[in-house]
Amino acid sequence: MAVSHPAGADRTITGLRVEVTSVALKAPFVTSVRRADAAQIVVVEARDAAGRVGMGEAAVSWRVTGESAESVTAAVAGPLSDVVVGRAPDDRALPEDIAVALWGNASARSAVECAVADLRAAQTGSAVWQLLGARSPSLRTDRTLSAASPRELAEAAVGHCEEGFGVLKIKVRASDDAVAGVREVRAAVGDGVRLRIDANQAWRPDEAVRIIREMERAGVDLEFVEQPVAADDLPGLAAVAAAVETPVMADESVRTAADVRAIAERTSVSLVNLKLAKAGGLTAAERAAEVARDHGIGVIVGCMLEGPVGITAAAGLAAAVAPEVVHDLDGAHWLVDPLLTDRTAAFSADTILLPSAPGDR
Repeated sequence: MAVSHPAGADRTITGLRVEVTSVALKAPFVTSVRRADAAQIVVVEARDAAGRVGMGEAAVSWRVTGESAESVTAAVAGPLSDVVVGRAPDDRALPEDIAVALWGNASARSAVECAVADLRAAQTGSAVWQLLGARSPSLRTDRTLSAASPRELAEAAVGHCEEGFGVLKIKVRASDDAVAGVREVRAAVGDGVRLRIDANQAWRPDEAVRIIREMERAGVDLEFVEQPVAADDLPGLAAVAAAVETPVMADESVRTAADVRAIAERTSVSLVNLKLAKAGGLTAAERAAEVARDHGIGVIVGCMLEGPVGITAAAGLAAAVAPEVVHDLDGAHWLVDPLLTDRTAAFSADTILLPSAPGDR
């Protein structure tokens, strides 16, 4: 039975708990930055005095977020619990207090804010996506192809299209013949599939311009190129975006609203990829999306190698800030055991269906 606005002490957050699970991947996840064969799924639970539970997830990777399961556990047990415990989830000051509870640790902060928001949803008989203002619980995601040889990329692409994906994102490395790989994929899937590529900072600016222009001449029809150069090289990112016709999207260069503003003022990138684990939570990501909209920059919501708890929160944000976009939220598709529950999103081909309002938890 749905819970309707519980009152008094029953709403108070009594504690935070961290649960860590290692889940094997269906295939190695390979980018220019790292290779992973398993994912650590780090879930934070926020519990209230009535026993209801809200969940958030912290994406961990030393190479990407700079956080680990151990660092998240320490942050949650210490300063984040100090800020959260004893307060109600609908305390309007709570997101800001979580944000300043400790320096860095964006993924840990995000997990706690998402857990608190999920607990608030449980208390009010709603769902997080509804609290965020989304109108529809359904949205679409792309499917990522790990960096590989042209033949392997083409085989993986055909397989994902047969699974029902209409948008593919191809990871490329500096050591790869990226043009050959993308041409092979385009030949294999035909013109009806949208292709994106993600270099994960693999190229120097001059290399990026040369490779992207070669792809343009090859007629592979890319939707965009993601993070072609180093995250801190905004002049290089600006030079690439100005020199090619293909839209450029910033990912690693963008974490917060201030980063989006800097991107807008110093480059001509067309899109930004926002991630909860980078931004530090729902509130910060919403602000970043608002700045992007104000500057005419498109928003795609992305993820790490995350389980369904993390994807559900990110998809709720995506449904609220850019419902018409095909987002980058296929993390759970990589997991051998996706750890799905009736409280997480459901995944059917390229469609993500967010959970309905929760019952009494």
